[in-house]
Amino acid sequence: MNGAACTSSAYSSVMHGGGSRPNGHQAATAKGGGEKCCRSSFQMPLHYPRYKRSDYETMPEWRLECLLKEYGLPVTGDVEQKRSYAMGAFLWPDQNK
Repeated sequence: MNGAACTSSAYSSVMHGGGSRPNGHQAATAKGGGEKCCRSSFQMPLHYPRYKRSDYETMPEWRLECLLKEYGLPVTGDVEQKRSYAMGAFLWPDQNK
């Protein structure tokens, strides 16, 4: 990865301890304290990625890694393995030809 940061404004505030969830509701807090309950390191993105096969074929490695991380998928292997995994995960079978 070349050091570019993965950012998604849709849920970054939840990922980094912000109080508002992507749906506009406040995150729940435990009674009596300021601690958030049900804290998780994974938050499902709001939208399914809308890339075409040609987009994945030219997507830089750092963007592939960000995309896979956003969906909680493994980010291992070389760039071609990541690209193949992303296409298998996000393209419909008729698009993956």
